[in-house]
Amino acid sequence: MVHADHNKSKNSGGFALIILGALMLFLAPNIYPDMPELGIMSLFGGLIIGGIGFYLKFIRTRVKKE
Repeated sequence: MVHADHNKSKNSGGFALIILGALMLFLAPNIYPDMPELGIMSLFGGLIIGGIGFYLKFIRTRVKKE
């Protein structure tokens, strides 16, 4: 079919990872204020997950097009 490439899903889940990372970054430290270790781990986890989502959503597609 001629338009098979056009009809393929380009959704790689990158946007969902960005949202999950943002939620971890802002909400998780406030849920358990008695455990600062858990808050710090959730901050770093949110940054890492959001960074992976940003790479999948924006950076990887630019590298493929070139």
